[in-house]
Amino acid sequence: MQTLEAMFSLAGKAAIVTGGTGVLGGAMAHGLAAAGARVAVLGRRREQADALVAAIAAAGGTALALTADVLEAEQLAAARETVLHHWGAIDILVNAAGGNMPGATIPPGGSFFGLDHAALRQVIDLNLLGTLLPIQVIAEAMAARRTGVIINVSSMAAQRTITRVVGYSAAKAAVENLTRWLAVELATRYGEGLRVNAIAPGFFIGEQNRRLLLDDQGQLTPRGATIIAHTPAGRFGRADELLSTLVWLCGPGATFVNGIVVPVDGGFSAFSGV
Repeated sequence: MQTLEAMFSLAGKAAIVTGGTGVLGGAMAHGLAAAGARVAVLGRRREQADALVAAIAAAGGTALALTADVLEAEQLAAARETVLHHWGAIDILVNAAGGNMPGATIPPGGSFFGLDHAALRQVIDLNLLGTLLPIQVIAEAMAARRTGVIINVSSMAAQRTITRVVGYSAAKAAVENLTRWLAVELATRYGEGLRVNAIAPGFFIGEQNRRLLLDDQGQLTPRGATIIAHTPAGRFGRADELLSTLVWLCGPGATFVNGIVVPVDGGFSAFSGV
């Protein structure tokens, strides 16, 4: 029987975090490193990736900065080869890249029938293809070894109807379906050592949603207040509150956990609003 410490240890593992320069992706990179993994921070913003790598190193961890767009297969392949050159294997892939844009939402007073199709495609591509392509390119190295962990990042928007965010909701729902489909496909084809799960965060303050949820004084906007009123915890989440779930899903203590989506949402998904 494993010790509790061993169940949550990622010592010696090599991880890639896409979207690692974002608020949640950056926290996840820190968390994996704190659990003992060597972490490659993948994003389009090299300066931010370098800064995160330096912060991880200052905390005693090992990290590497990778510049790549999750929608560009050649760039992802180059990133994969860089990690394999440095560390010899890839054990963990966290797909934290994603996001929304105003054109794929319904503005106040607007109509679904006027939805911008080009913006909708961009949001679906970023969230769905931006998850699928890294798995195809990077996790191929895992399949060759018949072992590895893939963690996708979903959203409460996939599980509960949240007004206005039609494109993002549809894309994240597809990510959850892809998670379950791949869990079955990869385990059936390559064995139980290859697992796919997802985390569905509730409402956390990030770069993209800050102005939607908080005003210039840091007070709740009307939409932010509605969200808090429907979150039993009575607050937004902190990025570090995702880390214990992430480390558990990636570690030896979760080897029989496959194809699930874990909400980390302060009770939002459990509350009917009544």
